[in-house]
Amino acid sequence: MAVVVSALVTVAGALAAMAVVAALGLWLAGADRLPGGGFGPVLAATLLMALGAPAQLEGGAAFVAAAQGGITAMPLSVTLVGALVAAYLFLRPLRRHAVVGGRLLLARVLALAACWVVAVLLLSAAARHSFTVSTGEPLLDELGGAFGAAPVVGFRVDPGPAVGFGLLWLAVVVLLALAASRRAPLPTALVRWHGTLRPTVHAVLVLLLVYVVLALVGGLVAVVTGSEPRETLAVVFLGLPNLAWLGFGVGLGASWHGHVTNSLGLPFPHPLAAVLRSGQDVTLDLGALAEQNGWAWLLLPLAALLVLAAGAASVARTRPVLPVWRSAVQWAVVLALAVLAVGLVTRVSAVFGLSLLGLGGGGRTVLEPDLLTAVPIAAGWGALAGLLGALLARRSRRHGAAPPGAAAGRGPTTDRTGPSR
Repeated sequence: MAVVVSALVTVAGALAAMAVVAALGLWLAGADRLPGGGFGPVLAATLLMALGAPAQLEGGAAFVAAAQGGITAMPLSVTLVGALVAAYLFLRPLRRHAVVGGRLLLARVLALAACWVVAVLLLSAAARHSFTVSTGEPLLDELGGAFGAAPVVGFRVDPGPAVGFGLLWLAVVVLLALAASRRAPLPTALVRWHGTLRPTVHAVLVLLLVYVVLALVGGLVAVVTGSEPRETLAVVFLGLPNLAWLGFGVGLGASWHGHVTNSLGLPFPHPLAAVLRSGQDVTLDLGALAEQNGWAWLLLPLAALLVLAAGAASVARTRPVLPVWRSAVQWAVVLALAVLAVGLVTRVSAVFGLSLLGLGGGGRTVLEPDLLTAVPIAAGWGALAGLLGALLARRSRRHGAAPPGAAAGRGPTTDRTGPSR
């Protein structure tokens, strides 16, 4: 019974936090003005999109018009808040144990997954609505009015993909929570990874969160000094990590490609939008952003500083001391996987097409990562961070520096009920 209650609390807490953030972002973006009480369904669809599920667009107007399209874009502010809350609530009951049994852990995961599936199905049932829209083309709107064929567009999130992506999201959150937490217990077979792999995973996740915090500071400055504070706040509440992690990847040397023709209401900062509107298939990299805003060059030294600092900090916490080559390989693999994940979650594909009496309108937004170059680049940065971190750690130990968490004349402190903190 306690396992089920814990699962219900985790699901309710995560979805409540996600709903608050998404509702604020949608309200700031003007979604409260949608006709026909569309705010609730849009909110439900946004929560499912935050899990990775795509939204489908369709509609028509009598026998003379047809509309179709879809949106695949994760509002990562909502995603991140839900992941942090879910991870905290999932791990909290486990911290009373020094080692968690495999059966207990499996029971908690299965109960959490069952409750999560029910919640996702309820959201997918609510995430459907239809309303009359303007095409943005005066001729098409006039023809639609003349023929009594004003376009009605609906959206929905299909339950099958919603459940699939929702379970994948939950699995990633649980695995990262167990892999990164320095206090959560592990099954006996995995305890040996506590002092070797966990510091690296923890450092990379903290690195990504630092980028979000820096982007938040920049966003708040833009709110105070900019001319569109409401739109800027909408970006903060919906897509702040999208921009922060895009900047992280670009700073490392990775690139994205795509274009924008009518943004379908998706928010893009001016430099990013200017690059994506400059051609049919443009490359978004450090040079392209710097052409729009010279401050973009700072992304390179910022990435170098933060990655190398994270490498040094994680190696200093690693116990037992790893060989230099293993530290480099471990960091290369973890950072490469992190950039792969960043590329996948920052993908945007939004297409809306309307055909009326043979005339077409609509818009398209595409943003795709170049993973074939991004992942090897990240692996190189990770290897360098692990190598320099290991060399610095060895040098500090040769000079008699005490390891983190150690008191004078003693080794690292160990809690009686859990692994070393």
